[in-house]
Amino acid sequence: MQPTPQAIVFIVDDDDSVREALAWLLRSRRLLSEAYAAAEEFEAMLDAGYALSQPCCLLLDVRMPGMSGLALFEKIAARGLADAMPVIFLTGHADVPTAVDMVKRGAFDFCEKPFSDNALVDRIEQALQRSREVLDARRGQERLRARLAELTERERDVMRLVIEGLPNKLIADQLDISVRTVEVHRARVFDKMEVKSAVELANLLRAA
Repeated sequence: MQPTPQAIVFIVDDDDSVREALAWLLRSRRLLSEAYAAAEEFEAMLDAGYALSQPCCLLLDVRMPGMSGLALFEKIAARGLADAMPVIFLTGHADVPTAVDMVKRGAFDFCEKPFSDNALVDRIEQALQRSREVLDARRGQERLRARLAELTERERDVMRLVIEGLPNKLIADQLDISVRTVEVHRARVFDKMEVKSAVELANLLRAA
């Protein structure tokens, strides 16, 4: 099994002092970070083919020259990245209602400036955990799809009837094959799907 990539916190804020302070705070908590001075810079990084393979979250300033944090969030959401890359808005008091609205639309949370270091890091760690769970679930789905793709058409037929709870004799009758052939296909399905029982197989597919 490959080691889990280290989590990273992206920072997008046009204020040099804020970026530097956040980077220092994250270093002090042994968290990697990568900072961008403009939303356009971060979008360019995504456009360059960034592969979302490690747990991450985004600290995003609401108001910036050029593209606003709100506009960048909309683009992140449109790319389907908001779940795996939770967004925490950094906001001034006047922008709190806007940030609340963004949370309703899928942002992870917002933190009002000046923020409490401990409170912010707590939310960052929770966002990274959310990202880790989403990425793990996606990898699980990919592994399941790969296993299903290995099944032959007949094995799929047998699997469907196994999940319905039919005994081998009834499966054989429905598919017009011998019970022994059903047993062979059933064993192959269990082997390819990496399960040991019909219940485990049903639970695996239900979870998917």
